[in-house]
Formats: sequence, C-alpha cells, structure tokens
Amino acid sequence: MEKTLINRYGTLAAWVYQLDKPVGRCFGDVAFYRARLAGVTGPILEPAAGNGRVLIPLVEAGLDVWGCDASPEMLRLCEAACRARGLAPPLSQQRFEDFAYDVRFDAVIVPAGSFQLITDAGLACAVLRRFHGALRPGGRLILDLDRSDSLAGSAPRLRHWRDGADVLTLHEIPVGTDVFAQTAETGLRYEHWRDGRLTAAAMELFRLRWWGLLEIDLAVRAAGFADVTVAADYRSGTAPGPDTQILTVEARAA
Repeated sequence: MEKTLINRYGTLAAWVYQLDKPVGRCFGDVAFYRARLAGVTGPILEPAAGNGRVLIPLVEAGLDVWGCDASPEMLRLCEAACRARGLAPPLSQQRFEDFAYDVRFDAVIVPAGSFQLITDAGLACAVLRRFHGALRPGGRLILDLDRSDSLAGSAPRLRHWRDGADVLTLHEIPVGTDVFAQTAETGLRYEHWRDGRLTAAAMELFRLRWWGLLEIDLAVRAAGFADVTVAADYRSGTAPGPDTQILTVEARAA
C-alpha cells in the first residue's frame, strides 16, 4: 500500500502539477541546464521527466534528451505535450531503482529536487551507482537538491487552480519530520470541483529526504564519480552560502 500512496503522482496530482508547473516554466533551472549541456551531442537521460517541463525545452534546443518516469499519469502529460509540439523523444515508464537502457548516456540530469523523492538512503546510493553505470566514461551527472529547512511546511496550506470550468484544490498538511532518516512528510489532499460540486478527491503522502553537503559529496564519489562540484541557485561557480535555496551537484563518471 505504501508504494502506491507515497510520492505517487496520481491523476489529480499530475493535473495540479501540470497547472502549477507547465512545460517550459523556468525557475532558473531550464536556462541553467541548457547552458551546462551546451555542446553535448550524445544522448542525455532525465530519469524523472515528469510532465516534460525541463525535458521539452532542452529537446527544442536541439539536445537528444531521453526521459522516463515512474508515474504513468505524468508520463502521459509529457507524451501529449511532445506530440503537440511535433517532438518524439524516447519516453518510457521506468523507476529510479531499475531503469535500464541499451545505450550509454553523455549526461544524466535530475532537476527540481526529484532525487530527494528517494527517501531511503541505501536505495539513493544504489541509484547513484545506477546513474554511473548508465553513463559513458567521462559522462556527467547533474542533480538538484533543496535545502533541508525548505522541505517541511510550518503550517497547513490551501491552494487552488482553475482550468476552464474545473477548479483544482490542494490541501497541504505537514505530517512530520524524521531527523534520523532525514525525511519530511506532507499529507496532500487533491480535490476536483466543477459547478460547485466535488467530483473527485485523492489523498497522497509526499515524502522527501534532505542531504548534507559533505554527505552528498561522499555518496556521489562512492558511486564512482569524480570532479564533484556544488553550485548555488543555478549560478555556475558560485559556492553555497547561508541564503542558498537550491544546490546543484555536478560530477563526472570516472
């Protein structure tokens, strides 16, 4: 049961994600990844492609980006957005822990903190090794991490979105923080309303794991990577500081 409820991104969650983070919406990451990947001619893998928010602009920039996602609902949104733009990147439903391809990639990218969806530390380290195995020698890993204190909300929150005649609401309720497992959990209740009537609702649990700077450096190196760097807030060469919100880890497959 837990595997279907935690970080599920079901139908209503995918719909809300699409309204809140449509394809091409940039939080600084789309331009950053486009710049960091400039000149890469081989295939690039995004193993949590979601609705294609980052993948599609990179494909439109001429990069050979392949995508997979564990959520069939999110993947359908990505496929539809690609078709609408006349794009056909390789897309498949696969999970972090067991994705497999017959090719080696020039880069593996994990924007938007998606790596933190892997809340078991041992499994996360195994996934880093899988990233390494998916890369050609010298290939690059680039992944984002949110700072730890941004993961758990301090109070319940209600948000809503309109999509034509439909209204989508999201109730976010902090559940708790496990300081030893380094995880924060939020209860998410999604509701679909039309003409003042509740037509559908779903409850999901959203759990994320935070990483310390030294911890992620050691984990990435233990997975076989070298030349590990960390940039702050999508500014290459800028070291993290007290006000940093987003960390971007970059490393090369040794």
